[in-house]
Amino acid sequence: MYDTYESPFSKRYASREMQELFSEQHKFRTWRRLWIALAEAEQQLGLEITDAQIAELKAHAEDINYADAEAREKVVRHDVMSHVYAYGLQCPTAKGIIHLGATSCYVGDNTDLIIMREALTLLRGKLLTVATHLADFAEKYAALPTLAFTHFQPAQPTTVGKRATLWLQDVLADIEDLDYVVSTLRLLGSKGTTGTQASFLELFNGDHAKCEKIDALIAEKMGFPGCYAVSGQTYSRKVDSRIANVLSGIAQSAAKFSNDIRLLQHLKEVEEPFEKSQIGSSAMAYKRNPMRSERIASIARYVICDALNPAITAATQWFERTLDDSANKRIAMAEAFLAVDGILDIFANVSNGLVVYPKVIAKRLASELPFMASENIMMDAVKAGGDRQELHEAIRTHAQAAAAHVKLEGGDNDLLERLATDPHFAAVKLDLAETLRPEKYVGRAPEQVKSYLDNTVRPFLKANANKAVTTSELKV
Repeated sequence: MYDTYESPFSKRYASREMQELFSEQHKFRTWRRLWIALAEAEQQLGLEITDAQIAELKAHAEDINYADAEAREKVVRHDVMSHVYAYGLQCPTAKGIIHLGATSCYVGDNTDLIIMREALTLLRGKLLTVATHLADFAEKYAALPTLAFTHFQPAQPTTVGKRATLWLQDVLADIEDLDYVVSTLRLLGSKGTTGTQASFLELFNGDHAKCEKIDALIAEKMGFPGCYAVSGQTYSRKVDSRIANVLSGIAQSAAKFSNDIRLLQHLKEVEEPFEKSQIGSSAMAYKRNPMRSERIASIARYVICDALNPAITAATQWFERTLDDSANKRIAMAEAFLAVDGILDIFANVSNGLVVYPKVIAKRLASELPFMASENIMMDAVKAGGDRQELHEAIRTHAQAAAAHVKLEGGDNDLLERLATDPHFAAVKLDLAETLRPEKYVGRAPEQVKSYLDNTVRPFLKANANKAVTTSELKV
């Protein structure tokens, strides 16, 4: 096992559940389910297919004779016909009606659509788990003031919980996008070689109603609301592109979160989980690198770039179909799902184990708060009869001096002490403790968190309470 390449998505990142969905076993068993559905539908519409033949197909729906299929493919170089042949060996009575009227895309494309819908459902459950963790975190720290940044420069304060709602809002948007795309998914159905259903029109002796009905029956049997009304030989590859864009959106949200955590860990304000025996650096034993968040960012970059693959494939298909999509899409789509699955497992792990350091947060905020308090002080001084322009210039002068004291001399921010001794502000009785109370400067952040959680997040999570997926344990 150590002398051949193995995808990191299988070995290190993706869950067992997601790997099973994209496994050969699940694919070929789904092919057989589709062949059974086709035979049943054709029987219902009057073709001479017996109950015994269908029973024989069902009896071997899962015990796939891989060796026979693989040996046959070496001869005919066609995977679908190899499995038709292998299935026929197990089902000699039904051999003649397997795949009747269908083209390879009947099993190939319909299976892809079935698996991708199943995979999106799994990811949705994991997104719900992440959303729950972030909602709990936001609620817990809804009122804890922290220094906010624009351009990664100190700005007006916010709260730790309010910042978390920004991550949470992105995740809920991803669920919304996912739900919409899933709601539009249909099966290809049984459209034939160029999408005209010519073979089925022949089978049903020119009966157009039966050609329409067979698609509806197959969709019903496979648990889909219907089939695409029109197609070439394949379903439009734009479907893959739309799904890949959903996966890219999830990756974008996760990367944004992970980058914020990496910056916060640098500031020593919030850290990702760090296990007792975990090693942060091979050289620097004291280090606690944000390796899980870095891994999210790293894999997310792959997914975002990978979303171009289905887009280019969709753009370059010729007429009713070409085969240059096949090799690309079997890599691009499967790997994108495995990657996002791994991202969400890490996302859930980190969001559920964030470590907050309130004293560090308070210290940094206190070092910048005098600058932010100066505007309030100026307004109070104006109300006490001061000249706004003179007051502004006085604050500007003192602020520059205080900043120089901090940057050049390594001192504390003494802006308020300077203002307290300036005659321009004599009419304003500065209570430094009250003036520097952080809660005065967070605006409506705590109320925004409560409103968002109460009115949007909690009702949504409650409605989906039984759909969250407990994420897998991290492999590394």
